[in-house]
Amino acid sequence: MRVAVIGANGQLGMDVVSETRRAGDEVAAFTHEQIDIASSESIRNTLLAADPSVIVNTAAMHHVENCEREPLRAYEVNGLGARNLAIVARELDAKLIHISTDYVFDGSKGRPYVEDDAALPLNVYGNTKLAGEAFIQATGKKYFILRTSALYGRNPCRAKGGRNFVELMLKLAKERDEVRVVDDEIVSPTSTAELAKQVVLLSRTECYGLYHATSEGNCSWHEFAKAIFEIMDIRVNLKIAAVNEFPMKVPRPKYSVLENGKLKAAGLNSFEGWQEGLRAYLSLHDRGEGLHGDVPSQLADLTHQSPVLQKSGPLS
Repeated sequence: MRVAVIGANGQLGMDVVSETRRAGDEVAAFTHEQIDIASSESIRNTLLAADPSVIVNTAAMHHVENCEREPLRAYEVNGLGARNLAIVARELDAKLIHISTDYVFDGSKGRPYVEDDAALPLNVYGNTKLAGEAFIQATGKKYFILRTSALYGRNPCRAKGGRNFVELMLKLAKERDEVRVVDDEIVSPTSTAELAKQVVLLSRTECYGLYHATSEGNCSWHEFAKAIFEIMDIRVNLKIAAVNEFPMKVPRPKYSVLENGKLKAAGLNSFEGWQEGLRAYLSLHDRGEGLHGDVPSQLADLTHQSPVLQKSGPLS
């Protein structure tokens, strides 16, 4: 099977490329420089030449503040980009696997969201991703839309300068006596390695549709940080950040836990608990195989640069 991976040099894309090759597939890996999903011409020319049977789209404009500053560009990438891919995938009779987000919900439900719950995004990012879902559903034929949450992985996140919450916590623990983390946002931390395995599993099926795809269980960012330090046996004074200590620049859902209901109903849910995914990720440190690439030094600035402590955006 020939698989085209869009955004192959991104945090998730690199793991999808690795997992797809591990499964024995031929991979056409396209970086953000090689293909522009906002351009229908770029999509058409590149994918028609590659002639894949499966297209995996991990590319997106997902820096929340940048989406607010550039809403038109966000719509072009997240909305129209998804439409461009759906049109070409249909022409090729190829399966399209598209990554979406928990930010299509407003967080007011207070319990895990299922696929049939009404979406109500709070910001430009969530709205443009929801538009992308709608375009695929209206235009596509063989598609999988996977909503996921709070991603972290071995490969740096390009849009956020290499930020990774786990690596940031480990770095801060070395540099500071005290670390403060918010506890008023509840998520399901999901490793890109686990999501990549789910992508490959679905690519072997014809169970098309919209799915929630996150690690099982949920926690606050503070609880996530606590688990990181406990697993790594790191002693640090971890405290809950005071209310409004790190003001939110853009509205975000306070509770964005997703239930993998349709994956489970189809017998296709490959995810374990978020703690297992975290342990697997941290075991790489024990083998000297941590984050690929450097975490920028400015990430050590707790007040100004932290992706979670200052709530600058989803880790997708």
